[in-house]
Amino acid sequence: MSRIKKYFLTQAMLKAKIDEYLAQNFYEAGYSGVHVVQTGLGSRIHIFAERPALLIGRRGSTIRKLQEIFSKVFGFENPQVTVSQPEDTELNARIQAFRIARAIERGFHFRRVAFTALRRIMANGAVGAEIVISGKLTSERARFEKFSEGKVYKAGEAVDELVDRAVAVAKLPKGVIGIEVIIVKPGKPPDYVRIKEPHEVSEILGHEEKTEEG
Repeated sequence: MSRIKKYFLTQAMLKAKIDEYLAQNFYEAGYSGVHVVQTGLGSRIHIFAERPALLIGRRGSTIRKLQEIFSKVFGFENPQVTVSQPEDTELNARIQAFRIARAIERGFHFRRVAFTALRRIMANGAVGAEIVISGKLTSERARFEKFSEGKVYKAGEAVDELVDRAVAVAKLPKGVIGIEVIIVKPGKPPDYVRIKEPHEVSEILGHEEKTEEG
């Protein structure tokens, strides 16, 4: 393996470890992702969360702890940590998955939570959305229920361009409930089709007739 490949593989693994650490420890903050940039002066780590205040802490106390962890545990030199809220939180699959998990842990019925989340996602312009909740939902036997609306792509170019997917778990006394959220963000997928209005068809036909006469 070349040095370049080894470097990028190491960086990807390091980012995955950081992502897992933040997802486990800042679940309540609605953690949604991290961006790491290595510079000559040190490392810049930008964290995205639904509720940044829970990551910043009182007078920046949590930020300082994170900087120490990133330095001692993850080996970053002079880490500078910033936190902000991501754009389009309602169309962020990870934020929605964590919201659903927290609501189920607080005792809300999973169907009510799923339908509420689905309506909110679609109301914010999503092309489609799917929520799968699995585990011991109503009895001792594990099963799953799927809630979907609109177009949901599972393969093809649209998945890379428009689809955001995330998983989360809700920890209950009777066991763990798994949540998977898939959101197809606004855009034109490869199979996009728009049916023309009657007046548009009339204009096209009229233009063709004039062209033939000419």
